[in-house]
Amino acid sequence: MKWGTKYGPDYVNRLYGMVRRHLSGDFNFVCLTDDGTGVRPEVQCLPIPPLNLNLKPGQRDGAWKKLTTFEGDLHGLRGTALFMDLDVVVVGPLDDFFTQPGNFVIIRDYPRFWRFGERITGNSSVYRFELGAHADVLAYFRTHMTEVQQKYRNEQDFLSHYLHGQGKLNYWPTGWCPSFKYHCIPAWPSNYWKPPFVPANARIVIFHGEVNPPDALAGKRNKRFAHIQPALWVADAWKG
Repeated sequence: MKWGTKYGPDYVNRLYGMVRRHLSGDFNFVCLTDDGTGVRPEVQCLPIPPLNLNLKPGQRDGAWKKLTTFEGDLHGLRGTALFMDLDVVVVGPLDDFFTQPGNFVIIRDYPRFWRFGERITGNSSVYRFELGAHADVLAYFRTHMTEVQQKYRNEQDFLSHYLHGQGKLNYWPTGWCPSFKYHCIPAWPSNYWKPPFVPANARIVIFHGEVNPPDALAGKRNKRFAHIQPALWVADAWKG
């Protein structure tokens, strides 16, 4: 999914290249976007369905747009879909993401020391579902927008709790989708001389928050008093 100007077509093209190298057999690669300019011809560009949020002037709908992947009829697409954020880096085989048991499978969100209790929320950087099978998620959101946005921090928080309530929420095996900032950066103070690494069993490295793939490659961290060495492995993996 690509909208606005934060991520250019090169992100789409690189993601396609990574998937092609790590997924066997034929597949249909779809980008829901407001601008398909510059996207490689192997990618099917389709419009993002309208979310119809009642936004205040200047308010952004942000990642809530992801919920439109659950349209009952998403441009006539059918079958099993694996959603991947544009800024992930694929480092291992993807076939198992399509055979892992579960009605709906998502990353179990990474623990924060200030959050207590059972961790239900998933990280929606990578999730798998049957197209058209969860139209009720989007329907409920559209009819309860104000209530949902007041109760839940973001779309992945709402999505996870909604499907958990239906007994449909499952998580990828631990280690398949590590966080770059939590799992790849060596502990202080060794981060000053040891470069970021790819954890064992990693399949898709997730870049969220302060670092994106170009930053990681350049050894740049958008956080005060933090340091990383260049993650040179990104150059080998993150390419079309």
